Amino acid sequence: MSFVSMLAPVAEDLARVDALIRERLASDVALVGQVAQYIVASGGKRLRPALVLLASGAAGYSAGSGRAAAVRLELAAVVEFIHTATLLHDDVVDESQLRRGRSTANASFGNAAAVLVGDFLYSRAFQMMVQAENMRVMQVLADATNTIAGGEVLQLMGSHDPQVDEDRYLEVIRRKTAKLFEAAARLGGVLAGSPAAIEAGLADYGMHVGTAFQLIDDVLDYSGDAGTIGKSLGDDLAEGKPTLPLIHVMRTGSAAQAEVVRRAIVDGGRDAFGGVLEAIRACGSLDYARAAARGEADAAARAIAPLPASDFKQSLLELASFSVTRSS
Repeated sequence: MSFVSMLAPVAEDLARVDALIRERLASDVALVGQVAQYIVASGGKRLRPALVLLASGAAGYSAGSGRAAAVRLELAAVVEFIHTATLLHDDVVDESQLRRGRSTANASFGNAAAVLVGDFLYSRAFQMMVQAENMRVMQVLADATNTIAGGEVLQLMGSHDPQVDEDRYLEVIRRKTAKLFEAAARLGGVLAGSPAAIEAGLADYGMHVGTAFQLIDDVLDYSGDAGTIGKSLGDDLAEGKPTLPLIHVMRTGSAAQAEVVRRAIVDGGRDAFGGVLEAIRACGSLDYARAAARGEADAAARAIAPLPASDFKQSLLELASFSVTRSS
């Protein structure tokens, strides 16, 4: 199942969301438009807006062509704006030079421009969500944005810290990455006026899928193809990030293997990449992380089991599987 066919039930609406994103990027400040268009045009799966559309469809939402339909598309765009703003800020913090196979915005335009355009995207997202005139929607997105910001700080605090354990690592993922997946899926239930149990199930689905995606991202940093994943291998190690493969080596490997990884986390850089990769492979740490991702995908599928059968639900189930099997 390809990613494109997986999103077929919402393909037309996703095209409308793309057009809306470009429209809402308009600004009378030239650099804002230039940087924003650069980052949006750089690709991306539009996964989070797709979740809003798929989850609302799976929950039985049918808006027709009136204002309710327009609000649904606006909120899908809002989720993508929040995501894009976090990417701009993350790349500055991480001093990243490559994303999706292209130079990052900070590499192309400078750190100041990237940070300020990220702020513009956040504020534009909040302008758009206010227009939805739905306090529940605002609560979900405001809470998610705040949680993400806290997760980013928590991750920063754990940089170059070999004492970070699996529980703390997962807490960072839940806050920083999975929270927006969770909010996007929950919005589907909110738009459909779903009972609390269904809304909560969709939110759990998003949280587990988002966690699975990040786990596989961390696996690909040590096993992917740089051309396919669109970034340099070893970026996490260079930034001193104690991700699950490294945590697993330090917990299960020999004293020598654990020391190689511990020292690499403390020092950062790519000089120790070869030795770290050897330890990861010897300890089966990538398989361990993949198994954890499969567990999250299975939990996601269970969370939406009460939903009636539909093309939208089937796509959500396929998306959960894709989160584990993807190569980019």
